[in-house]
Amino acid sequence: MAYLVVRMRGTINVPSSATATLTYLNLTKKYRATLISESRQSLGMLRKVKGQVAWTSADPGIVKDLLEKKGRKIGFKPISDSDLPKEYVSIEQLASAISENRISMSDIDNIKPWFGLNPPRGGFKRKTKKQYGEGGILGEDKDLVAIVRRML
Repeated sequence: MAYLVVRMRGTINVPSSATATLTYLNLTKKYRATLISESRQSLGMLRKVKGQVAWTSADPGIVKDLLEKKGRKIGFKPISDSDLPKEYVSIEQLASAISENRISMSDIDNIKPWFGLNPPRGGFKRKTKKQYGEGGILGEDKDLVAIVRRML
């Protein structure tokens, strides 16, 4: 599986070590999302920046929606089937490969490894400055897929 990671907090008052980690994750702006592989190293990075991001396991459905609606190639143009790697005929096949860790977003040429999202329609239903276990949205959030669908 892959992690869907969304930066929920801004760039002010962020420690330099967290800024470096967020840059490595391609999360330099607020409401930017990315897909990373599920490993011990990536989980350690996510735990380091848990005060700025929310993450959950990504299923092929949300990956497909992200690629179709917010995926961009160089020049900020939408992705078409001709922009995909040669092994993948459709966006559905690429989405299932990404969610199963067979390919990562950084391995795909000409496609940006992040997705620019909007603030969620209807606002946040939970607090934005607290961890998920405390009634917020930060950290490992089981409801993140529903929030991201409202952000598309």
